[in-house]
Amino acid sequence: MWIPVIALCIVIVDQITKWIVVNNVDYGSSIPVINGFFNITLVHNPGAAFGFFAHKQSLFIIFTFITIIVISILSVKYAKNDLRLQLFLALVLGGAIGNLIDRIRFQYVIDFIDVYVSRFHWPAFNIADSAICIGIGFLTYTLLKNNEQMDEKRS
Repeated sequence: MWIPVIALCIVIVDQITKWIVVNNVDYGSSIPVINGFFNITLVHNPGAAFGFFAHKQSLFIIFTFITIIVISILSVKYAKNDLRLQLFLALVLGGAIGNLIDRIRFQYVIDFIDVYVSRFHWPAFNIADSAICIGIGFLTYTLLKNNEQMDEKRS
């Protein structure tokens, strides 16, 4: 099973990038990477995606532990022989743990990836958020595709 190895790699990369940014960028300031598109901007997110449910750390910590349990069950039950599913679950698991570490240590999540066009900025995010979104996106795509294939077989 590759899930723990991949998840650990994501956690390590997430925490190292956050450490680098925290130690080299002043809070709220931006370092342009690609002008007009991408900055490194250090912000603290006390909520979930887009800052929703700010300052509900206990709720997020409980939800993350539930997510870890669910992914563990899914990995044992369904992913033993499916490398793609292992990868997708590992992305979600690693991202969830990366942000969990921040929530426990700081009571907020460190975000720093600032993508924008003109003056329209996407909410800042981090490596853990990216891993979660990619993992859930591929899981959703795979489930929808499998459902379509099952529907075709029934027809």
